[in-house]
Amino acid sequence: MAYDKFTVLRSTAVPLPIENIDTDQIIPARFLKATERVGFGDNLFRDWRYNADNTPKQDFILNNATYSGKILIGGKNFGSGSSREHAAWAIYDYGFRCVVSSFFADIFKNNCLNIGVLPVQVSPEFAEALFTAVHGNPAAEIEINLPEQTITLLSTGAQEKFDISPYKKENMMNGFDDIDYLQSIKPEIQEFASHLPI
Repeated sequence: MAYDKFTVLRSTAVPLPIENIDTDQIIPARFLKATERVGFGDNLFRDWRYNADNTPKQDFILNNATYSGKILIGGKNFGSGSSREHAAWAIYDYGFRCVVSSFFADIFKNNCLNIGVLPVQVSPEFAEALFTAVHGNPAAEIEINLPEQTITLLSTGAQEKFDISPYKKENMMNGFDDIDYLQSIKPEIQEFASHLPI
């Protein structure tokens, strides 16, 4: 299994209401040497989290213990810039399982879906409501229901539907990447191949 199965997630959230967050801000290029998906969380938003002497920047949200959770709420156009997979790896490795935004860059969105991070696109109005709720109460919980394709602010019941391709939805609910999916239908592939002319 490539990653944990994703069905229903209830969690507090970390608000990051900055627009046009690009992949170099998510994981700076100097940290892309590794080829495995581990250790990238340490350098998630590295230049925003740390000073040049490696001391934490106290005003950055990930250094504020008031906010925590498995959901990251980002500003519009999240994940723009280069196509590096490492940006999605860093978010997953840090502990986030869902990123919410009013708009995602397509390549970043697909990279997330391939490794077990659910990108939930909502309306700008709903995104603003989430920011307001979490800033007002850091303990506010959000529910992400993948089978029903809904995101709900539990304190008010406000809810929106979100889109996801049926294939990616099935994979996330099973914890599959593309290779896992092919392995899961291996008998059907073998059966089909047995009827092909030699």
